[in-house]
Amino acid sequence: MSSQFPLLRLPGVVLSEVFKSLNIEEKVKLSLCSKKIFTQINNAQFYSQKVIVGLDVLNQSIEVYSENIKDAFEIFNCSYTGTINNLDIQQCQIEGRVVPVISFAKGISIFWENHQEGFLSVIRYLLKIFRCKFSMYNNYNSDSYKNTISELFNLQVEFKKLTIYLRGSEDEHLFWNRISNKFGFVEDLIILCPHDPDFRPVFRPVFTSWPQKIYILNSDWFTLNSFLKCPCTTITLWNSTLGNKELDLILKNWKTGGFPNIEFMKITSHNISNNGTTILGMNLMQLNGKVIQTDDGSKKATFKPGNQRIEISVTLFQ
Repeated sequence: MSSQFPLLRLPGVVLSEVFKSLNIEEKVKLSLCSKKIFTQINNAQFYSQKVIVGLDVLNQSIEVYSENIKDAFEIFNCSYTGTINNLDIQQCQIEGRVVPVISFAKGISIFWENHQEGFLSVIRYLLKIFRCKFSMYNNYNSDSYKNTISELFNLQVEFKKLTIYLRGSEDEHLFWNRISNKFGFVEDLIILCPHDPDFRPVFRPVFTSWPQKIYILNSDWFTLNSFLKCPCTTITLWNSTLGNKELDLILKNWKTGGFPNIEFMKITSHNISNNGTTILGMNLMQLNGKVIQTDDGSKKATFKPGNQRIEISVTLFQ
């Protein structure tokens, strides 16, 4: 006959080792069993595994997965206003509220009277049991999406990936000004803008901080001046207005010690051509496969040009 194992009676050091050995599903579900267990898991958070938390704001769902993507767990946040008839339902405490939870393989469904508040409550809960980086993708900026980003920045969390869609409205201008000084918490920043020749935005984004890597679709607003200030390791610009002349200035700047962090850049632009201004004294096709060194000999850049585009990879010179 089996008996219950007195988990919480284990010495603290042993208990921390037990928590470290749990996978994501085991740790989340165990933390929901009692407030005492949650407190112990929270106390051992420093030793917890690092996870990526993927947020789907539109569907109010959350995926928690390991950095190698081999271990994953899903959380669905649902609305309800009455009684839930399900024999498997449990009442669990999350961020001070007792809510119905249904458990299934590799996931749970949580039922909230206000699922937007519930969504943020689950995020805060996960921050107490894991070391989290967040990933958010969006092709439009709903109020819910903007509120979630603002809340995460207020909590000073790190982002693995953050996507922002800018159509140039006054409301988005206010939102950008509110968050643009916090991009230092972001690893990959993706900015999507409309591709419309007649599009005239109310504002042009100005960076007061920078992510590690930046990717901009329809980047005609990202000027040479913006580029020269950019300290990112990776810069990818699609549908840019930069041309041969600007590339020549950028690369001359790099040769003399500018862009100390750059590892890769890619620019597509109708202003990049084989017949335009020479780049470092060469036309576009002559750069193909070329290796150029910085003036101090510490780094080298390899060029891969194409039709209205150029890719440049930078490595230490050995």
